[in-house]
Amino acid sequence: MTNPRNGAYQSRGHRRASRAKRWILGVVSLVVLGLIAWPVLNYFDVFSDKGDAISFGQDGGAGGDKPGGGPGQGADSKVLMPTGPEAKFTVSGTVPEDGSKIAVTTLEGKKSGFKGKVWVWVPPQYKDPKYARSGFPVMVALPGGAGYPSNYWMGTDLKLEASISKWSNEGKSLPFILAMPVLNPHPDTGGLYWDASDIPGQPKMGTWLTEDVPDLIKANFRTVKSRDGWAFMGSSTGGFAGLKSVLQKPDQFKAVIASGPDIVPDSRLWAGHDKEKAENNPNVLAQKLIDAKHPDVYLAFQVGTVGSDAQAKPKIEEFIKKFGNKGPVKTKLSVIQGGDHNAKTYVPNMANGGLIQWISDHMQGPEPAS
Repeated sequence: MTNPRNGAYQSRGHRRASRAKRWILGVVSLVVLGLIAWPVLNYFDVFSDKGDAISFGQDGGAGGDKPGGGPGQGADSKVLMPTGPEAKFTVSGTVPEDGSKIAVTTLEGKKSGFKGKVWVWVPPQYKDPKYARSGFPVMVALPGGAGYPSNYWMGTDLKLEASISKWSNEGKSLPFILAMPVLNPHPDTGGLYWDASDIPGQPKMGTWLTEDVPDLIKANFRTVKSRDGWAFMGSSTGGFAGLKSVLQKPDQFKAVIASGPDIVPDSRLWAGHDKEKAENNPNVLAQKLIDAKHPDVYLAFQVGTVGSDAQAKPKIEEFIKKFGNKGPVKTKLSVIQGGDHNAKTYVPNMANGGLIQWISDHMQGPEPAS
């Protein structure tokens, strides 16, 4: 005979078991959906701080247009404290290796009149309290190609920021602040470039790169006051831009790492402006600097042996043979066997070829508090 009370207990036990199964299935479903959705949401930066405001602090800067740095800074100091005004930066990305941030701002150049984006990254040492009153060297990093509307060095895929961070910890490089502006005023239209120059009747990209962008960095960051803290690096057209800028303004910039660069200006916008074109020709500028006998500049080149780099290599070697290590023009060449015209090739060879170490040895880094 069936016990009705026992049957009731079994019925309630069955319902509890069913509810438990449903609860477990619900939790498992949520976990599975989460695992599926997370990569998608993460890809679209749902969980990132991209676009959030970020401030690097003025660190005692003057807070205005007045040059000379923050209060209490002696005239003989090697450090230039931020001069202000502070720019509005937002987070553009995060370096996975150390969590440091890449920031971006839109700069309306007071001297060039050009308006464009500039990405900035500071090494982890910048926030170390022992360097709180130290000036950091700056490297203006320029891309190849159109270099507009973005500068590809701001992406973490090429690992420029992560590499500088790693190399500085290993003693192979100074802890450079990276400034990464757009290179040209418009997208590439049939190979049209502005040669990082003030071509008559065109946007003043030379002034933008060598005056406005450095002014932005000086306004917002602790930098080295002299040219000993200022360098360029770039690939292809960006390599030409850095090379030309250092030779053209050696009183402002001391070194460059030029990767697979052009050696002469070749924009079709120079038509009818031969005099101005010559004033932006590294061959002319190098000879002019040799004749002047000072100041010293350090021109590091790297080039591959495959593809278009194989074609660029003889021209770079010819330039070095003609001007290299003559008077103030110091040069170093690293040939990347099997390397092609590719930023992913150039970044690791900056260390492997000894180029970043070479220019760092001739520049000034931050000095920790005693």
